[in-house]
Amino acid sequence: MIANTPKPPYYAVIFTSVRVEVEEDYREMSDKMIELVQQQKGFLGMESAKNEIGITVSYWDSLEAIKNWKMNVNHIEAREKGRSIWYKKFKVRISKVERDYKFEK
Repeated sequence: MIANTPKPPYYAVIFTSVRVEVEEDYREMSDKMIELVQQQKGFLGMESAKNEIGITVSYWDSLEAIKNWKMNVNHIEAREKGRSIWYKKFKVRISKVERDYKFEK
C-alpha cells in the first residue's frame, strides 16, 4: 500500500536490510514495531517491500519525531536484536522530501 503523505516538506527514513536465515521472534517483533510506530507523534505512514533485500520507508513530519522514535525503548530493543540476531547488514538513510507527485487510474 502506498502511504498517503501530506504536502511536502516532510521526512523519509529509508531502512534497507539484508536478513540472515534466523526467524526467531522476527515476525512478532516486526508486527509490534508496526503497531507502535503508528502511535508515534509525527508518524505519517510507511511502505515496505521484501525480497533479497528489505526496504522500508517511513514518513515523518519532523527530524524531532524521527529522533523520538529512535529513542523509543521498544525500538531500541528491536534494533539490538536486529544487530545480534536478524540482520547481516542494514543501512538507514534520512531524507527531506521536497517534492512529490502521484498517478492513479
